[in-house]
Amino acid sequence: MNILYLHGLNGSLTQEKREILEAFGQVFAPTIFYEESKTVISDLKSEYANQEIDFVIGSSMGGFAGFHLATAFQKSALLFNPALAGRSVQQEVPLYESSKRSLKHIILGAKDDIVNPSETLAFLSNKLKTNTAYSINYRLDLAHRIPIDIFEEEVEAFFKHLYS
Repeated sequence: MNILYLHGLNGSLTQEKREILEAFGQVFAPTIFYEESKTVISDLKSEYANQEIDFVIGSSMGGFAGFHLATAFQKSALLFNPALAGRSVQQEVPLYESSKRSLKHIILGAKDDIVNPSETLAFLSNKLKTNTAYSINYRLDLAHRIPIDIFEEEVEAFFKHLYS
């Protein structure tokens, strides 16, 4: 299985998190310069169009891009504190539709002071008519950064849910 991992603004995939993901498949983790290009989503879609992407995982700004790319690729996604309602860096959002029902499992941190979980929930409430199954885990113990233990727990739960 191929996993497309999208890091957040000025972030990267740590080796620890890569090892967790590699237990479930091959990991593609491009370095993304969100501030240098407003077309990151369409650029990534073009870059990975010929790869067989099975899952999209993203955090913050990567969760925002992953939300749209999962729809474009018609694949399930695990999104940590996705910056859906607003971002400090503007991006063009291509309009993708999916004929295949897929899961978007969203992890929201109650202590997140970067991506407001209430605004994310309001954004999602306007998307409920799309061909997507939403699963939301609102974690009281989570801020914006994703500690390794929570990352591992949520990745394992995501794949267990998909294959149970």
